[in-house]
Amino acid sequence: MTATLSTILRPTRTESPAASLRIFTACWERIVRNFVHRAAIAQLREFDDDALRDIGLVRSGIEAAVRGVMTAPNRVRM
Repeated sequence: MTATLSTILRPTRTESPAASLRIFTACWERIVRNFVHRAAIAQLREFDDDALRDIGLVRSGIEAAVRGVMTAPNRVRM
């Protein structure tokens, strides 16, 4: 039995154009967010240790702070 182009079933497209647009938008937003994070990390790395301490950071915590995974230390009231 031979198959011709007219007898081959093509898969039906289940995604709507809106779904494709949402996927593209989500990917684009992630790319932009990554560039923004990289720019912020680069700027913070230019600070000296005293300036970083003034804003509550240490050099090893720059990336965590920018990405939002750093927890705030408990502050003692005076």
